[in-house]
Amino acid sequence: MAVHFLDSSALVKRCISEIGSAWVSGLFDPALGHEVFVAAVAGVEIVAAVTRRSRGGSISTNDATTVCNQLRSDLQTEYQILEITEKIINSGMTLAETHSLRGYDAIQLAAGCAVNVVCLANNLPPIIFVSADNELNTAASGEGLVVENPNNHP
Repeated sequence: MAVHFLDSSALVKRCISEIGSAWVSGLFDPALGHEVFVAAVAGVEIVAAVTRRSRGGSISTNDATTVCNQLRSDLQTEYQILEITEKIINSGMTLAETHSLRGYDAIQLAAGCAVNVVCLANNLPPIIFVSADNELNTAASGEGLVVENPNNHP
């Protein structure tokens, strides 16, 4: 059993087939017993990305609707949702300054760090921070997190 924190760039791979999708889907094999955490903002980011792809014509409107509906369902049942608290926002601001991150990336990293602190405090192994964003992964490594990039698992 491992604890994974997936940012939006990794979680979207469970919704839309792209490089790394099979690897991300494998994290949800019930036999492995992994816990998967996501920040509450992940749903917003993925719906926005899928909708933009639909408007751009890379996926159909029907497929986009199906993906968004499935995501909403999965958010209710498949993931541990980390709410965005004032503490995470403050941490995100510091991380944005330290690593020159985009806003939601800083929030994703702050959320991952918060889960990691709880795991370590409870004598659990550190989280595995899963992201397909190289800049975010560099920042996460700089914060001492174990990082996996699903794009390295075609």
